[in-house]
Amino acid sequence: METLQTQDVNDDYSFSDDENHPQDEAWGRLFPLGESFIAVDLVKDDYTFGRGDDCDISFSSTGKRLQFFQACSKIHFKLIRKNTSTGMHVFLEDTSSNGTFVNGEKVGKGNRQVLGNNDEIALAMKKNKAYVFMDLTSGEDVDLPKELKEKYTLTKVLGRGACGEVRLAFVKGTCDKLACKIISKKKFSIGGNSQINMTSKVMEEVKILKSLKHPCIISIEDVIDTPDILYILLELVEGGELFDKVISIEKYPEPTAKLLFYQMACACKYLHDQGITHRDLKPENILLATDSEETLIKVTDFGLSKFVDAGSMMKTFCGTPTYLAPEILVTAGSGAYTKAIDCWSLGVVLFILLSGYPPFSDERKDMDLPKQIMGGHYTFPAQYWKDISEDAIDLIKKLLTVDPKKRITLTDALGHPWLKDEEMKNRANKLMFPASDGMAPPNIVPCGKKRTLDSVEDTSPEAKRKVSSDTSSPPETP
Repeated sequence: METLQTQDVNDDYSFSDDENHPQDEAWGRLFPLGESFIAVDLVKDDYTFGRGDDCDISFSSTGKRLQFFQACSKIHFKLIRKNTSTGMHVFLEDTSSNGTFVNGEKVGKGNRQVLGNNDEIALAMKKNKAYVFMDLTSGEDVDLPKELKEKYTLTKVLGRGACGEVRLAFVKGTCDKLACKIISKKKFSIGGNSQINMTSKVMEEVKILKSLKHPCIISIEDVIDTPDILYILLELVEGGELFDKVISIEKYPEPTAKLLFYQMACACKYLHDQGITHRDLKPENILLATDSEETLIKVTDFGLSKFVDAGSMMKTFCGTPTYLAPEILVTAGSGAYTKAIDCWSLGVVLFILLSGYPPFSDERKDMDLPKQIMGGHYTFPAQYWKDISEDAIDLIKKLLTVDPKKRITLTDALGHPWLKDEEMKNRANKLMFPASDGMAPPNIVPCGKKRTLDSVEDTSPEAKRKVSSDTSSPPETP
């Protein structure tokens, strides 16, 4: 987690402002999105930003020097707060040669744009993010609980999923960035249990998830529990989703795909060793630490999906069942499953990494998507697979085995000939454990009695017998 440069850290935030204007008169705040920027408390009606020393906010005096400092103009942009016929508005005026961007769109030299709450500002190039603007007059955070607002400031929405909304959060006092997942407890439901009964089960699970320590798994930094809403503060990863990366590059070279897949398999093996089934593995839930093709990956969105109402989850399944194991579709999402469902999903992800398209598609005219998955109907057309090794194809086949009892486990997958590549493992370990030069610390090696989460799924004798009979996935330690 990067630590952003601040000045004179106090009990709240460190802000750059006019000393003649007390901080409590601020109408807006700029939170830093890069380590070369500081937070700015906006109290005046006009501000100038740039590399010139005479700017209100000079990029030459904010701590760590900007990598793109020379691409910034002496006065790069201005912020102007003005009362108009339609009310009070904040305008960003672009005065730069190389451009100022608001939410990825170039404003253009001499042009003005109204700045809205949670808008992002970037300099010279849209990837050079500098600030996120918070309008303190918007009143959008009035419903947030006191215990959350005392420690964090929530800004823009980063995404939405089956379990809730994710917003960008800043830690008060340091401006460290986190992701805050906001989950309504109304969504908690399993086996007819009431919301009240489910809350304690969810909190037990969150406690276990918070204790997980693996470089390829998103870490939970804090949890704030309120009567109606659960706020989970997560490590923020800013390289984007694997899904978007695959779309942009079409497919990965086999050596790079192997490096990324090895990390995914290691992360999921760690989860399985802790008695946790992910349940929703897909490229959207694999995050990238950087823009580079060879990068550290982070698995996210695991553990809580079992508590979401089965009806709403099946709607999601029916909309995007591409990554779902056959046994889930056969029982319409109501059965008791083993960890083998994650192995199937990883097989789909590996197929996509190597080819750029999914093994199962609703574009097929001869067979609908559920039937393709439940029957394991997929092929390796030569035009796409002629340059892919036989070992890679063999591993995909073993992962995409319809019968979960015959499907390869992650332990065996990690010992598969395709992943017996010491040079690749050395590169992966250096990404995962840079501080120890590729040596894994002992605290991520499972030991002692397993902590199991899956035991809350279905504890009937029939379900236990079903799990016990699955030779590909031994029963959890009680």
